[in-house]
Amino acid sequence: MKNTKIALVTGGSRGLGKDIALKIADQDINIILTYHSNKEKAEEVVQEIQSKGQKAITYQLDTRHIHTFDDVLSQVGAHLEEKTGRPKFDYLINNAGIGINTPFTDTTEDQFDELINIHFKGVFFFTQKALKYLNDGGSIVNISTGLTRFSGPGYSAYASAKAAVENLTRYLAKELGERKIRVNAIAPGAITTDFAGGQLRDNEQYNSYISSVTALGRAGVAEDIGGVVAFLCTDAAAWINGQRLEVSGGMNL
Repeated sequence: MKNTKIALVTGGSRGLGKDIALKIADQDINIILTYHSNKEKAEEVVQEIQSKGQKAITYQLDTRHIHTFDDVLSQVGAHLEEKTGRPKFDYLINNAGIGINTPFTDTTEDQFDELINIHFKGVFFFTQKALKYLNDGGSIVNISTGLTRFSGPGYSAYASAKAAVENLTRYLAKELGERKIRVNAIAPGAITTDFAGGQLRDNEQYNSYISSVTALGRAGVAEDIGGVVAFLCTDAAAWINGQRLEVSGGMNL
């Protein structure tokens, strides 16, 4: 009997998260995805995954609210216990996030706290609480950003939170090694999604600028990212651990 692997993808209803979930499903991996507020879009992703022949289910999750994590994960565990006989999954993709583009001098404490809570504190504690549901020999992929290597005006708080996640990635790779759990970070370049209010997607001048500083001559799209995350959920990536993989088309080389 085939032992189908299972991945949990946070923020999987749209953008990068949606493509990540779909590309992982293409690897014959079942999907648990979370959404923040758009249940309808999340259910559409579930249906698309099911059309591929894989199983999928969705749960509401706000990664700012750590006190909700145990309840969500216990629901996930109970569902898996019922369907598979074990309350565990194999891959955790920490993707959920937002973008706030504000100059350093204008960044408010509330904006700073929101970015840190979602992109670092939430990732830290959701991963911590998820560990008892994660199979030994599994994999964790944290979504970072190219902005930890190069600078983009207005993203000082966002990029700082992601830099913390990259450092956490290395620590987790070290500390979870005894469980043979691999931990890596993917750092996308500029992507034309609704991130930061669709700034890149909707601004032709900005899009042209990004294309001009990217070796492959265009801005990225969501479909450029999901396949790389999916690769890290396969045996072909079994010796990749504690790494930051930038997926930017050669931006700002």
